Amino acid sequence: MAVVDQHPTEARAAYGSLQAVIDGPPTAINWNLLTADEAEYRWRDLDAWVKWLKASFGLTPTIVPPYWHRHDELVWELSALHTHWLACYHETAGPSDPIRWLGDFTEAKARLRDWVSICGTRLDRDRPTRQTNWPGETPENNSGEVEILDRNRDFEAFVREDLQQRRRIEALVAEQLTA
Repeated sequence: MAVVDQHPTEARAAYGSLQAVIDGPPTAINWNLLTADEAEYRWRDLDAWVKWLKASFGLTPTIVPPYWHRHDELVWELSALHTHWLACYHETAGPSDPIRWLGDFTEAKARLRDWVSICGTRLDRDRPTRQTNWPGETPENNSGEVEILDRNRDFEAFVREDLQQRRRIEALVAEQLTA
C-alpha cells in the first residue's frame, strides 16, 4: 500500500484494468491479432501495470528496462505475467493463487533477466534485439544504439506507430473483403 502513497498517479493508473477484472476472468492476449483499438487499450493497460510492478517490487533495469515496449520478447513475457496476475487476483481465484503468482513471478524475473541480457537494452541506452539471419534470409537493417532521453515520450510514439500500422492492415483487409 505504500506504493499508492509514494506513487499515487502511477499506482492508481495501474488499476485501470480494475473494471476488466470485475467484468470477468482475464483471457490470453495474442498481440499479433489485436485490432488498433484493442491494442491501444492493451498497451496502456500493460504500461500502467509494468510501472506499478517496477515500483512495487523495486525492479532494476536488468529485469524491466525503460524501453521494454520496443522488445517483443519482453512484451510477450510481461503481458503473460500481467494476465497471470489478473487471473490470480480475480475474485474467482483461489486463496492460494496469489502465492502461486509470486512463485511464477520469481521464475519470470529470471527469464526477463535473460531476455534483457540477450537484447542488450539498458537503463540509459537501447538497441534493437539482435536477429540471427539464417542462410538465404535478407539481413534486417537494424539501427544502432540510441540514448534513452524520455521514456514516456518514446512509449507514446511507439504506440502511435503500432496503432498506425494496425490501422493500415485493417484497411487493407477491409479493402480485400469488399473487392
